[in-house]
Amino acid sequence: MKFIELRRHTDNDGDQLTDEGVTAAERIAGRLHPPYDMFVSSGAARASQTLQIWRTAVGGEPPVEEQTGLRSRQEDRWRDAYKSAGSGELARMRDADPELVLADSATLAAALTEIFDRLPEGGRALVVGHSPTNEAAVLGLTGEFVDPLDKGAGVLVIQEAGSYRVEPVG
Repeated sequence: MKFIELRRHTDNDGDQLTDEGVTAAERIAGRLHPPYDMFVSSGAARASQTLQIWRTAVGGEPPVEEQTGLRSRQEDRWRDAYKSAGSGELARMRDADPELVLADSATLAAALTEIFDRLPEGGRALVVGHSPTNEAAVLGLTGEFVDPLDKGAGVLVIQEAGSYRVEPVG
């Protein structure tokens, strides 16, 4: 088995965490599930800042890595889909722009697969990205819709015998 704890960054203003975002990240650190073999950020400053706070809090050894494949190259289209759907629910966003959700879900899932491929058996990664792209990555990998992730929230994606399942994390 391999595990990816996939979480959303905390509160931000632009691409930097706000003071509230820093405080929230520090508070959430106590609910993480170390030890981690890898710490992976989407490469956005707000995700990397959140992850660095969590890495420091859990005494993580490996450095923070960037996996830019966890970010969509179509952020404006995601915003438009959100507005059209009137919701951050991925199923409703898929109804608003099915081509976007289908294509990006596959691309984002490939990035998660790369992380799984690099994890040792029994390994665990803490990965920080964004919403709704975290949810789209899970959809592309597992075929499951997960509820929109609040800032700092996440899911646990488990790989076992070539299949995947998703569980909530606290």
